[in-house]
Amino acid sequence: MSELASSQSVGSALPVRRLIDGLFVLALAIGAGFALQRFGTYMDLYEKSFLVLAVPLFGWLGWQWRGLRNLQIAAGLSALAAIALYQNDLARAEQVFLLKYFLSSQTAIMWMSAFIFFATGAYWLGLIARAPFAERTGSAATWIACGAALTGMLVRWYESYLIGADVGHIPISNLYEVFVLFVMITALLYLRYEQRYATRRLGAFVMLVESAAVGFLLWYAFSRDAHEIQPLIPALQSYWMKIHVPANFIGYGAFSLAAMIGVAWLLADRGILASRLPSLELMDDVMYRAIAVGFAFFTVATILGALWAAEAWGTYWQWDPKETWALIVWLNYAAWLHIRLTKGLRGAVLAWWAVIGLLVTTFAFLGVNMFLSGLHSYGSL
Repeated sequence: MSELASSQSVGSALPVRRLIDGLFVLALAIGAGFALQRFGTYMDLYEKSFLVLAVPLFGWLGWQWRGLRNLQIAAGLSALAAIALYQNDLARAEQVFLLKYFLSSQTAIMWMSAFIFFATGAYWLGLIARAPFAERTGSAATWIACGAALTGMLVRWYESYLIGADVGHIPISNLYEVFVLFVMITALLYLRYEQRYATRRLGAFVMLVESAAVGFLLWYAFSRDAHEIQPLIPALQSYWMKIHVPANFIGYGAFSLAAMIGVAWLLADRGILASRLPSLELMDDVMYRAIAVGFAFFTVATILGALWAAEAWGTYWQWDPKETWALIVWLNYAAWLHIRLTKGLRGAVLAWWAVIGLLVTTFAFLGVNMFLSGLHSYGSL
């Protein structure tokens, strides 16, 4: 009887879910239509194409993952509220209460930072004290941080056009903006695996790299005034940037996630927090899946980067320091996957490899900008 009642409940819920899914896609289509009507004069053909294609893409993602759908809805409504409050006047960011303390891009990103730190503490409290409520609080705080990050990026995009039509651009063009993107993507990847494996015990480790990224972001913002919106330099005025950079940072986020799971694996293997962490087999599987996803997107990003280079500089590859280190990162994870899939290697070697891989990736992302010069020096500190 209980199985029959359960099947009937699921059957009755399906039409409701399908209706919600349909309304969600309709809302995306209406939003895209509004954006085309309101801002179409500022967009080129490629930007309009990306906007139209985003409707089925994000609709499908929302169908697959209801948490992401809810995030898109909340951030979209928040961004629309901010747009309405601005009334085409950027000065209102300091005059209107909701903009000043909640919805302007810089304020939203500060809320993201605060909730990342809060989530880190909550996850660690939950792990050490075996407190499920603290773990759930950490998960909720991470979702709120992602919502604040997405809201901040959407509003920053709009704010750039309020400065001037020649200034307006998608907010993924400098270190400040891509660090916000990195924090959001890494957190979302973790939340997806958290749901898939039904465990919050790994959040304490993943949030460490998130907190480090937020710490750098705050330092960079306040010591270098990096939060100020600047016009795009000529090298970045390309439609390739809009797809190359997000693909790159999905790769970076997945590699970072894998590295922190590697740290947890190594500790558990030595008996440290072993009773509190998931099994070594589960962590090994998460590490593998994260690197596989990161490698796929990083491969796409590298190909897109080569196409962009061919258009901008007339050649696909010039052994620029950034290109060279991107290749090193790609070869590192290609070897990791090859060894695991063909030789069946598991355990400490791959966990250490994942951790060291993050150091290699970090140098490719930041170290090259700090210590080497080349065609990609526009991202320097």
